[in-house]
Amino acid sequence: METTSILARDLAALGRVTEGTSAEGVLRGITEAVARGVPGCAGGTAELWMEERVLLAASHSELTALIDRERDLREGPSREALTSGRPVSIPDVMRESRWSRYAATAVRHGVRSVLVVPIAVDSAVAIIGLYGVRPGVFTAGGSLMALLREQVTVALANIWEFDDVLTGAAQMQEALAGRSVIDQAKGIIMSKSGCSAEEAFEELRRVSQHHQVKVADLARLLVTEHQQKHGGAAPE
Repeated sequence: METTSILARDLAALGRVTEGTSAEGVLRGITEAVARGVPGCAGGTAELWMEERVLLAASHSELTALIDRERDLREGPSREALTSGRPVSIPDVMRESRWSRYAATAVRHGVRSVLVVPIAVDSAVAIIGLYGVRPGVFTAGGSLMALLREQVTVALANIWEFDDVLTGAAQMQEALAGRSVIDQAKGIIMSKSGCSAEEAFEELRRVSQHHQVKVADLARLLVTEHQQKHGGAAPE
């Protein structure tokens, strides 16, 4: 698997920080860059782990659901990469024996091959995921790994050094608050219907798309209504 000039160009552009640039925007740019520039890559995810906080971006909503499922299961390639600090490859999801429940979810979302690359940046870790719809499209190629590590490190370091770093931190906190309320809403749906966390998120996403509102806004409304009716916090 060779890197491309398109990927190198797009990743380099992410390092040119301007007013209004945020960590979330850079992560989203990374997912779009790998989807465009890596042969065989149909989509990407990027997680930024900072102490106990995490920020997620994905090129497709199905990949957001896949990462959520992986977190619920507490196993899978991204979690393994975070724990071990080493790249993790799944040549064919349908032949994956390490994480059968994760593999089943991946297949349902059309994913057949996965490559996850961990990148340490100061005290944080970026987890970059590449996903293919065909088996065997990824190898842990040295040129791709080096390019990702170099450009992702530069882009994130530039953000943290930028004058409006406080604004970026506030945006991250807002994003994290949105994730928290979504988790609460998932708990409410799960307690009412007995469904899984993945199915609860899919229901939230379906209703949000139907009513053309953000998932976080819909989740916040659901949690507020639940608390008003029951006079307490949403279930864990």
